[in-house]
Amino acid sequence: MTRTDNGKVALITGGGQGIGQAIAERLHADGFKVAIADLNTATAGAVADALGGKEGGAIALEVNVSDRDSVFAAVDQTVSALGGFDVIVNNAGIAPQSPIEDITPQSIEKIFSINFNGVVWGTQAATKAFRELGHGGRIISAASQAGHVGNPGIALYSATKFAVRGFTQTAARDLAQYGITVNTYAPGIVRTPLMEDLAKKTAESAGQPEEWGWQQFTHGITLDRLSEPSDVAGVVAFLSGPDSSYITGQSIIVDGGMVFN
Repeated sequence: MTRTDNGKVALITGGGQGIGQAIAERLHADGFKVAIADLNTATAGAVADALGGKEGGAIALEVNVSDRDSVFAAVDQTVSALGGFDVIVNNAGIAPQSPIEDITPQSIEKIFSINFNGVVWGTQAATKAFRELGHGGRIISAASQAGHVGNPGIALYSATKFAVRGFTQTAARDLAQYGITVNTYAPGIVRTPLMEDLAKKTAESAGQPEEWGWQQFTHGITLDRLSEPSDVAGVVAFLSGPDSSYITGQSIIVDGGMVFN
């Protein structure tokens, strides 16, 4: 099907691989111009090039989501290069193991600076841009199934995702007056490089084969299969589009039926 430009612009952090890449590809297919922002400019550039580059409505940007100025700069560059701004997807994140006894001030600071602070900076930067452009917009952030139910072995990751949900609920109330909706998507176990690394490290630390590591995270999926990044991208596409205009402050779980609320 031929792509038709819908006149909207979206910025996706962590867009160079995994879920972020799938989101960028889906939104672009839906007609958005997309800014693919990532700390890894090589992967971001490859995704943008595959979507046709700037002429095709896709650009790559370098961003460090733990750095407030970097996030604001990425939004400004998006507005300047693509001629507008309508959606931010705060997708970038890390998921290290964090056994309770091994947690340190440094490990707390590192993961919160990326998974939580990056959402705060993205929300601030997007709100500023939307208001300057004189219209509302969509702020969509990565939560997790582990932000609805604490998962074993990843206490800090779960904590950051619970924090993202709480921040999102308040932001939804505070920003509604500007026509801005604020929501999260909460993936389960998705076949991505980040999840592959976590499964391998979980298995290695237990002296077990890699398949055992996957099993620690995948048991209890009602639909009996791992999620693909495109499954999550479909939910983000919904939250980015007109059919979700009356939804705000929510966390949509897309985990194949692991958590039921």
